[in-house]
Amino acid sequence: MIKTRIRSAFLAGARGLALTVLSLTASVALFSFTLVSLALIPVGVGLLTTPVVLTVLRGYAGRRRLLAGAWSGVRVPAPYRPMPADPRGGLVGRVERCVLLLKDPATWRDLLWLPVDMTAGCVIAVLPAALFLYPVESLVLVAGLWRLFTTDGAYWYGFVPVHSQATALLTLPLALAVFAGALRFNPVLLRAHSTLTGSLLGPTHEMALARRVDQLTETRHDAVDASAAELRRIERDLHDGAQARLVAMGMNLGTIEALVEKDPAQAKKLLAMARASSAEALTELRDLVRGIHPPVLAERGLGDAVRALALRLPVETEVTVDLPGRAGAPVESAAYFAVSEVLTNAVKHARADRVFVDLHHADGMLRVGVTDNGRGGAAAGKGSGLSGVERRLGTFDGVLAVSSPAGGPTVVTMEIPCALS
Repeated sequence: MIKTRIRSAFLAGARGLALTVLSLTASVALFSFTLVSLALIPVGVGLLTTPVVLTVLRGYAGRRRLLAGAWSGVRVPAPYRPMPADPRGGLVGRVERCVLLLKDPATWRDLLWLPVDMTAGCVIAVLPAALFLYPVESLVLVAGLWRLFTTDGAYWYGFVPVHSQATALLTLPLALAVFAGALRFNPVLLRAHSTLTGSLLGPTHEMALARRVDQLTETRHDAVDASAAELRRIERDLHDGAQARLVAMGMNLGTIEALVEKDPAQAKKLLAMARASSAEALTELRDLVRGIHPPVLAERGLGDAVRALALRLPVETEVTVDLPGRAGAPVESAAYFAVSEVLTNAVKHARADRVFVDLHHADGMLRVGVTDNGRGGAAAGKGSGLSGVERRLGTFDGVLAVSSPAGGPTVVTMEIPCALS
């Protein structure tokens, strides 16, 4: 236990020292360059330099957000507005980019954060390092090096005057108290620094609401487009498949009606053809219904539906389910078809011969993991099947993450917020 606390305090001190160096170097330099670049806008030079400086500032702020999450567990989302692509480029494109950057409220919050980071942030960051290093000074004094510091009188260690070996030993209780404070408060101070960073670099309530409205608008459009595409697919499948077979079967029955007395043998052949057509039409209708909402999903839930899906795959598939209840029907349907698309990709493109599917619910999230031992290289980019899965999950505030290095394995993780009943 004590080793863990010492390690945590030491890491907090080292990280605080690193943040202090960043605050006194990168933050000061970026603040100075940004102010100079903004001041040069009226003469035209700043229109060219400001986009570059602000882009560097955003990258630096983004790195500090990542450090806040990695070192203190304080998640700081990036609040920037999406930048449109600049098809024109050149001077006009630079000026437009400069205007767009300056209109973004997050740009001014980044700029406001820099002086705060250089002052209050620097003080908070240096405290963990100071609390950890100050007891080391006591050990130096106890080792007899106090003589180097007392040539002109007593050397003060805190409130203890050091002018002899005996007084040097008196610094040990104070050093132990400071060390105990470091063990107790270093992680807290580092988290306080990250919280201060997040309060300025994260989105405000208004910015979060605006982003939420944009996200809901986008997912609504995606849902409407997906529904329209699904309706067109159903109409096409009905027109080209079952409907065509039923029309052909009706024509055959009309022919049979005319031949049943004149040519019974030919009528018998046509009856067999009509029966085969009816069976094929029924199969196509069942496949169509399964593509809309599989009966096994409605009757037995997501776990059994995914198991049934795995049984139809040509590769060995292992399914693990830990769901104490059932999610809502729309969520189950979205998760089922997302898993179906991912498994199809694994079979068609990854050249996998073994797939693992894990479904469980924790912390209000339905989590689905699909892992294959294929060749890797999958990405949720534009035009891929995974982008469609991402849009489908986005309708329910779900997210998709893909890890697929070259050579594999590919791990696709999907999360959908929901409650089980």
